[in-house]
Amino acid sequence: MSSASASPVKTKGFKKVMKGLDMTLFTVCAILVMDTLAPSAAIGTSSISWWLITLVLFFIPYGLITAELGSTYPEQGGLYVWVKNAFGEKWAARTTWLYWINVALWMPSVYVLFAGMFAQLFYPEMSLWMQIGIGVIMTWITVWIGTISLEVGKWVPNLGAFFKALIMLVIGVAAFIFASKNGVANDLSLKALMPTWDAGLFFLPVIVYNFMGFELMSGAGDELENPGKDIPRAIITSGLLITVFYLLGTVGMLMALPVENLGLIGGILDTLWALLGTEGIGNTFVYILGIGALFSFLANMVTWTIGANRTAAEAAGEGELPAIFGKMHPVNKTPVSAFILTGVISTVVIVLYGFMAGNAEDLFWTLFAFSSMVFLLPYLAMFPAFLKLRKIDADRVRPYRVPGGNKVATALVVLCMAFIVQAIVFFVWVPGEPIDWAFAGPVLGGVVLTLIVGEFLLMAAKKNKAN
Repeated sequence: MSSASASPVKTKGFKKVMKGLDMTLFTVCAILVMDTLAPSAAIGTSSISWWLITLVLFFIPYGLITAELGSTYPEQGGLYVWVKNAFGEKWAARTTWLYWINVALWMPSVYVLFAGMFAQLFYPEMSLWMQIGIGVIMTWITVWIGTISLEVGKWVPNLGAFFKALIMLVIGVAAFIFASKNGVANDLSLKALMPTWDAGLFFLPVIVYNFMGFELMSGAGDELENPGKDIPRAIITSGLLITVFYLLGTVGMLMALPVENLGLIGGILDTLWALLGTEGIGNTFVYILGIGALFSFLANMVTWTIGANRTAAEAAGEGELPAIFGKMHPVNKTPVSAFILTGVISTVVIVLYGFMAGNAEDLFWTLFAFSSMVFLLPYLAMFPAFLKLRKIDADRVRPYRVPGGNKVATALVVLCMAFIVQAIVFFVWVPGEPIDWAFAGPVLGGVVLTLIVGEFLLMAAKKNKAN
C-alpha cells in the first residue's frame, strides 16, 4: 500500500470527506423537511393515500434514476454535469441557475417558519417584522456555515437528520398512545383514507416537493469518497427512512389535531403539545423538541445551500454562469461568493415580501409556492437527460443501472415528469376552482422574472467567455 492511500484523496483540490453514512444522513436531512409537514397533513386523512401513491409512482422511480445518474457521472456539479452531457452547456446553465436561485428564494420561507416557531415557543407577541429580522439573521448564519470546510460543515446536516427523525418518531409513537386513550382527531376509516379530488389538491404539490433532493449530494461529487458504491446505497437507505418518518409524522398529526386546526406554521408544536401536554415533563419535552425542530430548519438550509452552491460554482468554473459564482475559499474550498449571493438575495426577498404579506402564514405560503415552482423546473431537464445519456453514452460503465431496460426507464421518466408538471400547475391552480390571481399573480410574476434574469446572466457569461 502506498503512503498516499493513508491520506484523503484529492480531486481539483477537494478532499473526499463524505463517506457512505454522511451521504445517507445528508440525503435524509435534505428530503425529510419539517417546514412542509403540516401543509401536507392539511390535505386531510386522504393525504396518507396520496403519500403512498406518490411514493410508488414518483419517489421510487426518481430514486432509481438518480442512483444511476449519480453513480455513473460522479463529477462535481451533479445536475449541471448530467444536463450538460445530455443537452449541452446552455441548457445546463439554465437548469443550474434555476436550481441555485430556488434555494435563495426558498430560504426566506423556511426562516419565516423558523421565526414563527421561535415566537410560538418564546415570544408569542412577536411582530411580523421582528420575525423577518430573525429570518435575516438565520440566513447569514447559514452562509457562514456553508463557507467553512465540508469536513466540518457536514455535521450540521448529520445532526439535522437525527433531530428530524427523532421529532417524527416521537409524533408517530406518541400519537398511537394518545389515540388508544383519547381516540383520533380525524376520521381514519378506509373510506376517509381514499384519495380525493378536491380543494386539498392545493397542498398535493407539497408531497411531491417533500420527496425531492436525491441528486443534491452529487453537487459535491468530487468530495464523495466512493460515489459509485455509496450513492445507490445512500439513496435506498435514506429513501426507506424518509418514507417511514414522513408517514409517522403525517399520521401522528392527523391523530392528534383536527385538520382545520393544522396551521402551516404552528402545526408541529400544536401537535406536540396535544400529544405530550402543556405542563410538567411533557411541556419541557415539547420545548426540547421545538428547539430541535428549529435546528432542523437551519440544517435543512445548510444542506441545500451546500449542494446548490457547489453546482453553481461548477457551472461558473466552466464559464456558463458569471465568474462570481465560482470564487472559492482559498483554504476551505467552498464556493464563498455563491453563498454570499445566496444570502444577499434571500435577505432582499424576505424584506420585500414582508411588505406584501398580512401575516407570517401568508408570507410563508407565498414564498414557498414561488420558490417551489422555480425549484421544480430543473427536473424537467434532469429526467429527459437520463434517457438521452442512456442513448448517446450507452457504452459508459454504470455501477448501478435502473433494472428493466430502456422501456422501463422511459416509463419511469414519463411518470416522474407527470408528477413534476402537475405539482407546478397545482401550486397556483386547483382543479375545479377559479384561479386566485391575488395569490397566483405575484407567484407567476416572480417565476417569469427569475427566468428573465437567468437569461441575462447566461448572456453575460457567454460574452465574458468569448472574450
